[in-house]
Amino acid sequence: MTRTAVQATSEFYQASPAVRLFRLAITASQRVWPALAVRAACRLFLTPLPPKWMHRRKRWDAQWRIERWPFEDASLTLYSPAAAPHGPVVLLVHGWGGHAGQLLPLAETLAAQGLRPVLVEMPAHGRSAGATSTLPQFTRAIDYVAARLRQQGFQLRALVGHSLGASAGALVASRGLPVDRLVLLAPPASPPEYTRLFAHVFGLTEATRAAMQRRIEAREGLLMPQFEPDAVGPRIHMPTLVVHDRQDSINRFADGQAYAHAVRGAQLLATEGLGHRKILKDAQVLGRVAIFLA
Repeated sequence: MTRTAVQATSEFYQASPAVRLFRLAITASQRVWPALAVRAACRLFLTPLPPKWMHRRKRWDAQWRIERWPFEDASLTLYSPAAAPHGPVVLLVHGWGGHAGQLLPLAETLAAQGLRPVLVEMPAHGRSAGATSTLPQFTRAIDYVAARLRQQGFQLRALVGHSLGASAGALVASRGLPVDRLVLLAPPASPPEYTRLFAHVFGLTEATRAAMQRRIEAREGLLMPQFEPDAVGPRIHMPTLVVHDRQDSINRFADGQAYAHAVRGAQLLATEGLGHRKILKDAQVLGRVAIFLA
């Protein structure tokens, strides 16, 4: 856990008066009603912030086709070029609290290369229905979208994930997702570490944090360490490109290095001064990813 990550996450949550009030309530309830504190912490931890309505593009270009698919108790939103050929599909998955528009520059670059980009907006994000989501739900959504597209006759070329979407993508790839290539953009190496960061920001005791983690794991049927590079990396057998900025204040550069080390033959593209999100629109990064996926 770095000081910059603590600062970034603190600013992220403390910007909202409602969240600050919620923090006070959780802190107080830990002393008088611990079980309630755990439930409240879970709810906040699984709620993507900023709220999804803040990141909805009011209007997408008419050249983009928007589909909404029912999924579990929510929905998924898929964006693809209306005029794209019935060619190899590249799935693009945003991160926690993100949205499909963040990956639009990359999608446009890939479309110009003759590939068919499909941007997937997860439950509780962007235009998709739902109030909460989880990392395991991200993995189930990727599996579902990939299977449905293959059923429709599409060939899957690659999976590209940013941040938490990269972590989910790595697990799905390790389980045999039928794609030829994998791109991980600024992946986080340890979900349990983020629960500790979350606990630090909200003043949770270790007992509350650990109970929150166990509650989420029991609900989802997956343990958080199962997402770590050493757990998934040795089972990924496709060419993999990891892109990470040395000044990323959300997910440490060491996280990207961990994935590059764990996946046999993986390439690591280290950038400077782009942080966590500018890598999604940097021309050199977009070009490198396009070449890798060609």
